[in-house]
Amino acid sequence: MANQEVQVHHKTKAEDRIPFKQLVAYGFGGIIPIALFNIAGQLMGLIGNISLGLSALWLGVILIIPRLWDAVSDPIVGHISDNTRTRWGRRRPYLLVGGISVALSFVLMWWIPDGEWVHSWFPSDAGYQWFQLFYILFWLLIFFTACTIFEIPHGALGMEMSSDYHERTRLFSSKSFLGNLFAMSTPWLFALANMEIFKGIGGNEADGMRYVSMMVAAILIPLSFWWFFTVREPGFKVAKKQEKTPFWKSMKHTASNKTFLRLVMIIFTLAMGFNFVNLLGYYIPIFYIFGGDKSAAVYLLGINGTIWAITGLVAVFPLNWLSSRFGKRKTIIIAISLMVLAQLSKIICYNPTYPYLIIIPTILLSSGMLFFFTLGSSMVGDICDEDDLKTGYRSEGSYYSIFWWFIKMGTALASLVAGLLIVFTQFDETQVTSVDDLQGSIKETLSMAHNWGGYDSIDSTNTDWLKNTKTYSMEALKESKEFLSYLNLESLKNQEKQDQVATTAQIEEENLIESLVEKTTTTIAELEQLQTRIEKIDTHGQPSELKSILGEAIPLTLRTPLEKARFNSSKLLSHLEAQSLENDNSQEHYVKLIKNITEINNRLTSSKATLGLDSFTKELNSIDEGIVPLTEQAPYTLIMMRVVEIGLPLLLSLISIIFAFRYSLTEDRCYEIKEALEIRNKARLIGEAN
Repeated sequence: MANQEVQVHHKTKAEDRIPFKQLVAYGFGGIIPIALFNIAGQLMGLIGNISLGLSALWLGVILIIPRLWDAVSDPIVGHISDNTRTRWGRRRPYLLVGGISVALSFVLMWWIPDGEWVHSWFPSDAGYQWFQLFYILFWLLIFFTACTIFEIPHGALGMEMSSDYHERTRLFSSKSFLGNLFAMSTPWLFALANMEIFKGIGGNEADGMRYVSMMVAAILIPLSFWWFFTVREPGFKVAKKQEKTPFWKSMKHTASNKTFLRLVMIIFTLAMGFNFVNLLGYYIPIFYIFGGDKSAAVYLLGINGTIWAITGLVAVFPLNWLSSRFGKRKTIIIAISLMVLAQLSKIICYNPTYPYLIIIPTILLSSGMLFFFTLGSSMVGDICDEDDLKTGYRSEGSYYSIFWWFIKMGTALASLVAGLLIVFTQFDETQVTSVDDLQGSIKETLSMAHNWGGYDSIDSTNTDWLKNTKTYSMEALKESKEFLSYLNLESLKNQEKQDQVATTAQIEEENLIESLVEKTTTTIAELEQLQTRIEKIDTHGQPSELKSILGEAIPLTLRTPLEKARFNSSKLLSHLEAQSLENDNSQEHYVKLIKNITEINNRLTSSKATLGLDSFTKELNSIDEGIVPLTEQAPYTLIMMRVVEIGLPLLLSLISIIFAFRYSLTEDRCYEIKEALEIRNKARLIGEAN
């Protein structure tokens, strides 16, 4: 009976209920912090490592720098928002500016300058990689600053839209629900970026994300205007009468609140564990469950991410029931317990034989995280009420900014540690990107071969045939010249290395480059001669003359892409041989890979388009099918990744539970504060009226 009385006593009043239109409009704002904020860092860390070949360590450093910048920008934006006075309120203008800025910066961060001409700016691969890292860092700083400009005022606004204990949970549940609705599609961004329609022939996920990001911006910009014109600020009538406060005074006051500090410590430890799960969670399906087959893994990642988002949608309903039944503190302990269970289940559910078992820990973890972060934002609003009762001043922006700063710092520290641990596990990103280069060059060769497939006999008009032959040979000439420039640049780099220490592998690579330079120079000369002959042919010439040109053009246009494949194959072989000497604990693994790439290298060397297009394309397709296993990582690496991905979040979850038991702001106390504030505010209104 006691519990029923409490339930009746704490029932939300009609005047405290938020209108449905406002609930939906505010809830869609969860797209930025729930979907884009998390996916941007995760995808950049993953794609930067396995598609661009950038160091996991330096990517981890880059991902932490924007969070360090958040240590400055979050409180500043929160303070500015608290002290903003405009005709549109103190929060809404930032929803418009921040939303548009997020959309534009999310696009620009993926347009990293690339190509042979960009490479020529830098004397070494290391120089170009540093350029890529600085470009990524710059746009990540802009992107996360834009997220701050949007999310801090948006979160603070949520605390002001209702003063009711349970209605706040309902409001932030709406944000979680609708944010996760959009998040259902974000796990598929990696899958979309891996599709040929986005990445192009021979491209990779980094190329694909350029165009996928534009789709995201096309959704986000109209939403920014909708938020601005739809969401209202009921608390602005009171807030606009407050005196503006100095920045440091506001920060000092917020940081001295012991109840708030207990809450942010719970958040801080969980944020680190959450990031461990999400960053390394991409590597496990790709390299452990599917043995490095990214094309197969992206569908599991997409399905798994969709399950995560669907669970987040469904979990909103038990969250509201549990919170109203047991209170926020006990519900947050339940949430952390679900996360612990999720980590333990991964020991069994990470299974290459039954890959879709990974969905089980995903459901548990998504439920726990949804409970946790939704309640966390709602609890900050309760703390602001307590502070208002003590001080007579409302500073939701400052409180919410520091709350989010701790989330971001936890995420950033975890990103850095995860980057260090990826290096420690001896994950070989050079192996992965080298295989991508090899596979890309083979696909380019196959694409060109397919272009010629319709010309085994001259069935089309001579005009069409001559036009296509001219086009293909011009494209081949351009590609050959670019490849020659690349080879010359690689030769210069090798010579600089040999001036220091000339290894056997470097000497062999230089000999290969010299041979390819000679062959490519010859190819360029022959293609130029072919172009001259094509120009002189009458479009109504004899079929025998046209077939003669065709017989010369087909193998000639396929020569350079095939040589690129051979060069990439040889570079991969050299890399694997070097790795086998450095990693004594993975000898058997590297012996198997070296055997496979040697066979592929030999098959590429013996492949000739002059033997007939059918047999040539059949052989290349067979080679292409055998490339994926070359991305397989060493057993030691896979074991260590699993230990890190399961163990560290588990440890941090247990620490967070300890802080949760020490949190003191109960439901009864929150309603006492609400009643006291209502009495005080009524007295103020009466005083002002008199």
